Amino acid sequence: MKLLLRFLVGAALAATVAAEAAPTDTPPGYALASAHPLATQAGAEILDAGGNAFDAAVAVSAALSVVEPQASALGGGGFFLLHRQSDGVQVMVDGREVAPLAATEGMFLDKKGVPDPKKSRVGPLAAAIPGGPAAWIHIASKYGTRPLAQLLAPAVRYAREGFPADRRYVRDLTMVTDRLSPAAAAVFMPGGKVPAEGTLIRQPELAVVLEQIGTQRRAGFYEGAAAEKLVAAVRAAGGIWSIEDLSRYRIIERKPLTFFFRDHRLVSAPPPSAGGVILAQTLGMLEARNWPPAEPVEAKHVLVEAWRRAYRDRRELGDPEYVFAPLYRLLSPEYLRPLARDIDPARATPSVPATASREGQHTTHFSILDAQGNRAAVTVTLNEYFGSGFMPAGSGVLLNNEMDDFTAAPGALNAYGLEGAKANAIVPGKRPLSSMAPTFVEGPRGLLILGTPGGSRIPSMVLLGTLAFVQGGDAAQVVGLRRYHHQHVPDRIEHEPGALSEGERAALAARGHALREVADGYGNMQAVWWDRIGDHVEAASDPRGVGSGLARRLRPELPTPDQVGK
Repeated sequence: MKLLLRFLVGAALAATVAAEAAPTDTPPGYALASAHPLATQAGAEILDAGGNAFDAAVAVSAALSVVEPQASALGGGGFFLLHRQSDGVQVMVDGREVAPLAATEGMFLDKKGVPDPKKSRVGPLAAAIPGGPAAWIHIASKYGTRPLAQLLAPAVRYAREGFPADRRYVRDLTMVTDRLSPAAAAVFMPGGKVPAEGTLIRQPELAVVLEQIGTQRRAGFYEGAAAEKLVAAVRAAGGIWSIEDLSRYRIIERKPLTFFFRDHRLVSAPPPSAGGVILAQTLGMLEARNWPPAEPVEAKHVLVEAWRRAYRDRRELGDPEYVFAPLYRLLSPEYLRPLARDIDPARATPSVPATASREGQHTTHFSILDAQGNRAAVTVTLNEYFGSGFMPAGSGVLLNNEMDDFTAAPGALNAYGLEGAKANAIVPGKRPLSSMAPTFVEGPRGLLILGTPGGSRIPSMVLLGTLAFVQGGDAAQVVGLRRYHHQHVPDRIEHEPGALSEGERAALAARGHALREVADGYGNMQAVWWDRIGDHVEAASDPRGVGSGLARRLRPELPTPDQVGK
């Protein structure tokens, strides 16, 4: 707390000095960070050509669908959190996938009424209707400044000319070779085997689809011959898509969640994502307890207990078009203060026992700030590594397995060990509940744009990054921070090596916590920081991944405070 107070006082003094020298309405340049250098390069290409952050968001998303197929193919969807600087408009473009019209609540149960994970995770039956291409079309039309074909051009080039397989691609592909369809295996495993690092992966069929979307827009994917080809292949392999499913798909614009922690304002994803709600609830409980306490172990214990309660409430959420989301109650101080008081600083609160979860990097995130102050925090996904593993022959489009994000049966666990409830039951046309949490954080020092993949661990990672920023961290520190996590069930703290000292682990165990170290680490956070006081921008990509951050100054350096007035 003393560190935080010292920082805030220092920031206030510095802001007073810098106010005369540094304008605060626009950044001195642009910055972006993504999970792959080629995607970052695609965004920079568009920004350098005069495009804005929204144009760049489309270009980066499309490029990732080529060079990071294990997490972000156009056969998936996600959330695009946008801020337009000219008028302050903030919106979440919901490009989440939807359940096919032929979907039924019990479609993934066996004859005994028990959920069959293979049905909901492998093959075309596991695929919901993609929203990614529709989001690109919508954003380019409503918020962008450049033709869609120009925005997709880098992705088309990468698909046609190929990209070199990196260590993450090789590692992730190794884990799913047994579930790839013949068409997918032919694309991602040239020669019938997992490629060595550096092998060029070409996707000419995908290049054609991207070109079709760029020139024909919806007719390049959701209508006409393109849609008929996708549906025919899906149904021939046992899926339930229809032409009507694709033609009916629509983007929804949602009002983001806005909430406060100390003197920072956060903007994040609303339902059908639970990510922003978990962030808001956790920070509300920490605020009520005047977090952090003086003892570091107690600070971590209280944070874990706040997560436990927020993740428990996740079960009440679902697609707001189909179920009532009690946000007023869940986010009210009258509800959160008693939850915070209920935290025992000396003992863990037991959760309902559950089986272990499986975690991974099946999602991707990127952050963008342009020189006008427009911003985009975007998290998109296929759900698991390489989604359902199914690629309709001749399309180059790898399909998601987002149907597993629905509740197969009350109390059943999904691939991330998250417990399901009736609010997230399968209904035709419904969007499944998500944990994605693209977020803006604004405070005395300026603006942080961040997000990450990581399944159920996304909200806890974003929250740790936010707290690091509030306490004075820069972009590199935010993305490099060692992580720990709790999600109510399974009832344990999961942590990266180095996140907790030996003494902290012993002290947490003495309080009743079970602990498990995640040997490989997790997450792939991408952050951009606009430092209003120092008048600079910076971008940082998670050192756990292979991505890159790029910041480019476009405005001349301003005079230092001692030069002002001379």
